[in-house]
Amino acid sequence: METMRNVMLLLGAACTLDAQTYDLLLKGGHVIDPANRIDTVMDVAVSGNRIARVAANIPVSEAKKTVDAAGLYVTPGLIDLHAHVFGYEGSLAPDDSSLIAGTTTVVDAGGSGWRTFDRFKKTVIDTSATRVLALINIVGAGMVGSAAEDNVPDMEPDKTAAKMKQFPDQIVGIKVAHFGKPGWDALKRAVEAGRLSGKPVMVDDKIFTNAARTSRDKLLDVMRPGDLHTHMYNDRQLEVIDRFSGKVQDYMWAARKRGVLFDLGHGAGSFLWPVATRAMAQGFAPDTISTDLHSSSIRAGQPDMPNCISKMMALGMKLQDAIEKSTAAPARAIKRFPEIGTLGEGKVADIAVLRQSKGVFAYKDAWNKKLMGTVNIECVLTVRDGRVVYDLDGLGFPLWNTAGEYEVIP
Repeated sequence: METMRNVMLLLGAACTLDAQTYDLLLKGGHVIDPANRIDTVMDVAVSGNRIARVAANIPVSEAKKTVDAAGLYVTPGLIDLHAHVFGYEGSLAPDDSSLIAGTTTVVDAGGSGWRTFDRFKKTVIDTSATRVLALINIVGAGMVGSAAEDNVPDMEPDKTAAKMKQFPDQIVGIKVAHFGKPGWDALKRAVEAGRLSGKPVMVDDKIFTNAARTSRDKLLDVMRPGDLHTHMYNDRQLEVIDRFSGKVQDYMWAARKRGVLFDLGHGAGSFLWPVATRAMAQGFAPDTISTDLHSSSIRAGQPDMPNCISKMMALGMKLQDAIEKSTAAPARAIKRFPEIGTLGEGKVADIAVLRQSKGVFAYKDAWNKKLMGTVNIECVLTVRDGRVVYDLDGLGFPLWNTAGEYEVIP
């Protein structure tokens, strides 16, 4: 009789396991997935490393592990189009700086050139839990200082494009930055590499008086539709606001109409309240939100992705729009949609769980000026490739009670 009872218990346990079709269930969160036009309370189920189902009232009994996401926002993993994780002296380890912010994909903005990309891939891309992509520098040596970045002979479009074709899954575009000489040599060579490879160019280009360059010519004559200008709210790289009238420049609207994209690129020196407040008041918002996160910016304006989203909300942007500009929009800009940037069923399970708090919050710009906001967004849990890689509040942890026993979270 005892043997029969044990057999029945084992059979019952086996049946229970068979019924658990999902490895992870995020239960009761407010799902914002702009790519699929979802903006409501739903459950998100994960099997292996894929989104298995997004629906209301998925039974807890069908999941091996359940996380209570009630009162939180569940979004696709955030995509940071402008980060520094290689080459540049201020580079940060992506797993240390991005996963804690709900950022599951980072794009290194120009740290490597065609000469150094193989080392970047071996030492960072292949060893990181974060998905790391690259905007390869038009400079063969990469972003290693002004002497290299002013070296026009090392800007070889054909070799840059050849490296991109060798690694099409990792290299998503070209970066041109910090060119200190007059004229358009660097940008034109980057655009040529973009033409040869069929990929976009991200531009970070000074417009100082002695540069013999203007924002108008750059946006309307040299850049192509689909190319991105980063640092959009810093008037050293891009003159968004007319300094006399306070209005958004006519050529900014014209450039947007012809398909040029504008990226936030916050950084340590590239987000200014006088520019951002005026531009947003006139409806000139970023197409994509990014951080330009590096060792200086992380200590100054602290612009991880939730911080940048919070700042844009302080300027009037809706959370739903900010999530779209942090997920589907950047994925489309680098031609990786719908592989990433969505919670679509069957897609890779990259997920951010965010908390919105209301109160009084101080947000700093690059000039150490602050603007007070009433909403703050922070990441509390990150799922990358189907695994929980960050859990601020232990939402998925079993409880420890005073009797020294674990209580399983239902």
